Amino acid sequence: MISTKTGPERAVLVGVAARRGRAPWSLADSMAELAQLTRSLGAEVVAEVTQSLDHPTSHYIGKGKVEELKGVISDKDCNLAIFDDELTPTQQRNLEDELEIKIIDRSALILDIFGRHARTREGSLQVELAQHQYLLPRLAGQWSHLERLGGGIGTRGPGETQIETDRRLVRNRIQRLKSDLDAVRRHRTLYRERRETIGLPVLSLVGYTNAGKSTLFNALVRGNVLVEDRPFSTLDPVTRRVTLPSEAHALLTDTVGFIQKLPPTLIAAFRATLEELQEATLLLHVVDISHPNAAEQNLVVEETLKKLGLESKPRLLVLNKADLLMEADEKDRDGLPGAAPGQTEGVLVSATKGWGLGELLQEIERTLIAQSESAAAGTSTVHFVG
Repeated sequence: MISTKTGPERAVLVGVAARRGRAPWSLADSMAELAQLTRSLGAEVVAEVTQSLDHPTSHYIGKGKVEELKGVISDKDCNLAIFDDELTPTQQRNLEDELEIKIIDRSALILDIFGRHARTREGSLQVELAQHQYLLPRLAGQWSHLERLGGGIGTRGPGETQIETDRRLVRNRIQRLKSDLDAVRRHRTLYRERRETIGLPVLSLVGYTNAGKSTLFNALVRGNVLVEDRPFSTLDPVTRRVTLPSEAHALLTDTVGFIQKLPPTLIAAFRATLEELQEATLLLHVVDISHPNAAEQNLVVEETLKKLGLESKPRLLVLNKADLLMEADEKDRDGLPGAAPGQTEGVLVSATKGWGLGELLQEIERTLIAQSESAAAGTSTVHFVG
């Protein structure tokens, strides 16, 4: 018997640090996260190539670095190059011509992870829409082997015809997916309207991917949401009833996590899912307090919420994984995130150990009561149902 099973792809990671301006993430931290994303898909990271530039070039990196990258690919026997930023269609095409291996960028990598984790029809529709929107401007390179270069008569080759056909098919598919997702959106709207008639406050978990939102969700509602130590293990929102210390009830929703450099196509495609956050009474912003980049992750989530128009939404900061923090040295605890505008001071918990969950529920109830009292003079009031 001859085995036809192929081994893991061997990837080289490529990143650029901008000399101008100050990025909230260092290049080393961004590349470490890119390596984690790559490994979550089963690829083997065998090398890294980085460069400092004023701005990306037509090849993303400089010509000298392209030659260096060729040498790394040959020496390490790489068959995949992953770039830390979203490449333009021109950059991707130029790199494919030069390197002659598969080229993907951070956006394509995240889309692939989302695609593998989508389990429901809604999640699959949202991911497929984002993938088609990402693919559309990059179709030209798919048929370059059939193009006829030059101008004048006879230059309209079969490649151009195939590109036009593919673009039409992709555009038609995008319209169909948008239509299907609009139906999902209408269904969610009706569901939210039914929830509003019950009068229960809605709590939504938000946070950086792998911050422990699903673990916290399961701990608070005794649910069975999938929990895995890898990015984006939860894509579809799940809602359950949670009991507060006074025996009043609220609804708790677990949502998709955020990440730095999140592809805009994903934010647009997940509009129906993220609208759950718009209707929330209170956002529970979960931060992995043990992570060395906890402050930067906190900032990414706050910036994403701002893009979604949620910067004024009441938020409670939940500092998760306190058990891991206790194992860290005191010197590693500097720079921990504080409360952002709109947030209350953080509550320290460990979802896996059950630490601080009672205090968290008490703080949630205090916050909801304060909101209810402040809204009493307005047109809407938060009701508690025992």
